[in-house]
Amino acid sequence: MINVTAANFEAEVIEASMAVPVLVDFWAPWCGPCKVIGPLLEKVENDYNGRFKLVKIDSDQEQELSQAFGVRSIPTCVLMVAGKPVDGFMGAVPEGQLKTFLDKHLPPADVFEAEITGETVSDAPPENDPQVRRDGLHQAVLQNPEDDDARFAYVKFLLLAGELAEARTALEPALPRIALARRIDSLQRWISAIDFAAQQGPANAAIAGFDAKIAATKRDFDARFGRAKMLMAAQTWTDAMDELLEILMRDKAWSEELARKTFIAILDIIEPPPVKVADGQIPPVDPVVATYRRRLSSVVLS
Repeated sequence: MINVTAANFEAEVIEASMAVPVLVDFWAPWCGPCKVIGPLLEKVENDYNGRFKLVKIDSDQEQELSQAFGVRSIPTCVLMVAGKPVDGFMGAVPEGQLKTFLDKHLPPADVFEAEITGETVSDAPPENDPQVRRDGLHQAVLQNPEDDDARFAYVKFLLLAGELAEARTALEPALPRIALARRIDSLQRWISAIDFAAQQGPANAAIAGFDAKIAATKRDFDARFGRAKMLMAAQTWTDAMDELLEILMRDKAWSEELARKTFIAILDIIEPPPVKVADGQIPPVDPVVATYRRRLSSVVLS
């Protein structure tokens, strides 16, 4: 068990969850139920023998982290996998319910042991195999071509994989609905950014050129937006949103609110898909998405 603060959150939670699931326990010293579930969490962590990592965050001392995760009451536990929240629950649940919750997301003990020892337990492709994931998303679109959520997930997968031509083809049937489907519009803005970046030549030189223009004139919004599109094409999402905020702080309505619309498109792209939670559990909130939503609101409403 590790105590986490804003200073070590990135290393102990985000980076650590790339290797092993991380269970984040939001607690406070005055919270009675926290004193019940705290020792239980430590016991289960020990029982699971490295299959997940437990960290604790004092919600009173680390209010910004609590807000980023949308914590409304404590104790609240959020499970992080590959840098993203995948599930969560509130309250001092019994040990059996806690283990059921964990077992939904953790690799079975024999698979975990095989990963440690290098043994093979099955010839079947894992569920997170890219080709298996691609085929499943494609089938969902074929079975229901009008399902924009399924199409969004498939096109997003293709773009993240660098399959631009395939992404264009997959998105094309939905383009007539673009005015009514915001996430389809978000994908089109991403593709436009990729096309823009491809026309600029070497990325480092292009960004340096935009930087020079911005240094000369802080209100050169065309340069700032060009820089944001280069970053968007490179999937450097937070840097792109930071640049768009620089435009919004100076002129919210610039170019028919182009900066705001592009900012929202990035939030659509980076937001993890929703996960099903049982009654009484809270849907996990991605801390990056939550933070940048608040930043956008504070700028737009100021």
